[in-house]
Amino acid sequence: MYNAHWLAVALRHLTHCALYIIHRALFATLSMYNELKQACYEANMQLPKLGLVIFTFGNASVVDRERGVFAIKPSGVPYDTLSPDDIVIVDFDANVVEGSKRPSSDTKTHAVLYKNWAGLGGIVHTHSTYATAWAQTQLDIPILGTTHADHLTVDVPCAPPMDATMIEGDYEHETGNQILQEFARRGLTPDEVEMVLLANHAPFTWGKTIEKAVYNAGVLEAIAQMAYLSCTLRPDVNRLPASLIKKHYERKHGANSYYGQ
Repeated sequence: MYNAHWLAVALRHLTHCALYIIHRALFATLSMYNELKQACYEANMQLPKLGLVIFTFGNASVVDRERGVFAIKPSGVPYDTLSPDDIVIVDFDANVVEGSKRPSSDTKTHAVLYKNWAGLGGIVHTHSTYATAWAQTQLDIPILGTTHADHLTVDVPCAPPMDATMIEGDYEHETGNQILQEFARRGLTPDEVEMVLLANHAPFTWGKTIEKAVYNAGVLEAIAQMAYLSCTLRPDVNRLPASLIKKHYERKHGANSYYGQ
């Protein structure tokens, strides 16, 4: 009787300990994903505020490389009803890890970029008006002014149209491959050029952080508009001289940069 009593006490204690451990493990997991979801939600909500998206257009994602997952906006959910709980967690093969909604239709494109470019911390895809207009005309955005040169030393690249095989196959996955291939063809790195246009489609931007990816999306739309207006006002507008490109880029990003505090 005595042994049975203490055995029951021990079993209750072990059960409580096991439940506590399970609870802590689940809480830690949920907390980790909640933080990631919140960061993704906040990034997505910046896009309509900056005038970069309307309706359900566009998406932003945030990566957690230690856990091999990223958070991304769900497909077709309007921004004015979006909540952190709607955000979907997926792995680098675009498989859903957590979430009750379907992830963005562009998820596989994000996954390809994260998988191949280890320095990316966040990705933004919009259909912002001027950047998308350049993409639809299949043109690079030429470097015409110092605003452009503050961020890039080259034209904003426009990847060529995808062929029918790529489109009819795993389209969103191949969209990511199209970006990778165009950067390789031009000898560009994702660190020096944090934006691209997809011919007939729209822009993607990225950064070491999601905040930088959102910033780059705003910058891209601004320089796309400036370039469009410049080319409209003067079709034979001159490109920015190399000396001015170098000066403006290096004063912000060079070894002896002196812009900002």
